[in-house]
Amino acid sequence: MANVLLTEKCVRSCPYCFAKEYMTNSSVEEILKWEDLIYIADLFESSNEKHISLLGGEPSLHPNFTEFILYLLKRNFHVNVFTSGIMSEKILLKAKENLRTIDPEQLSFVCNINNPKDSLKNEFQKVKKFLKVFNKQTSTSFNIYKSDFDLNFLIDIIKEYQLKPHIRLGLAHPIPGANNFFLKINEFKVFAKRLMSFFNNLENNEISIGLDCGFVMCIFSDTQLGKLFKLTNNRLGFSCGPAIDFGPDMSVWSCFPLSNIHKKSIYDFNSLKEIYDFYFNMNKEIRGDKIGILKKCSSCSFNKRNLCAGGCTAHLVDIKNFIV
Repeated sequence: MANVLLTEKCVRSCPYCFAKEYMTNSSVEEILKWEDLIYIADLFESSNEKHISLLGGEPSLHPNFTEFILYLLKRNFHVNVFTSGIMSEKILLKAKENLRTIDPEQLSFVCNINNPKDSLKNEFQKVKKFLKVFNKQTSTSFNIYKSDFDLNFLIDIIKEYQLKPHIRLGLAHPIPGANNFFLKINEFKVFAKRLMSFFNNLENNEISIGLDCGFVMCIFSDTQLGKLFKLTNNRLGFSCGPAIDFGPDMSVWSCFPLSNIHKKSIYDFNSLKEIYDFYFNMNKEIRGDKIGILKKCSSCSFNKRNLCAGGCTAHLVDIKNFIV
């Protein structure tokens, strides 16, 4: 499932943000045009892909946010919107009037929620208003950039607002050629122990988790892997591959951690498969003979059996060797 940025504007400035450097270097006026949305929808449809994710920045800042979603739904796409939930009263009201009753199987939201302790009070009040409106269509997302993170606050929010009982967990990765906060390799073991400390609370509340790309299998013990297997509903994976992001200027790149490398135009390709194959091969080129981000990856049986990709490719980039 590829990601389409509606706008490069954002309402937050998260220290871990993969996209911060990209947003900073892009025109603040750049938004996806109607004709470009139609082109992308046609490309997806001709590639037999009926799932589309809308991102930003904050996608709800796009002046045609609601209309874009309704258009894609009319074309029978499943639309997944990644949002901070921070919307103005006007935007939220319009979305509520047009989108609230749509089947969650057709329209879903993933709300990326920062710990309220790390957020401005007025921002979190807006998030709560969004959750009250779209609770049945919304699951949560949390990005980990430091080892002393907390998930209990998120469990409480899921229960309070009766959200979908699922948390997408993402690791903040380094962006070659840029600066952002991310979890260092030597902190991975601490992270694993910290994650498992929330196991009982997650299991008792029947909340599943999903591990985004870039996690490394060997940082967990066999016992921890067994628990993760249950928490992920038998969808436990340790992959690293092209996510494919489309910018509002019709550029395309592998994923945000690699957004400074080999950015292309969508018009250079005829299908989503061509795009995926190009960036899959690019990732292989970047990795070269580096099996993974840890020294022991080279002899790892998990890697040889394709159970683990060895972590995020962004950790392995020698930026001098690639076009930025």
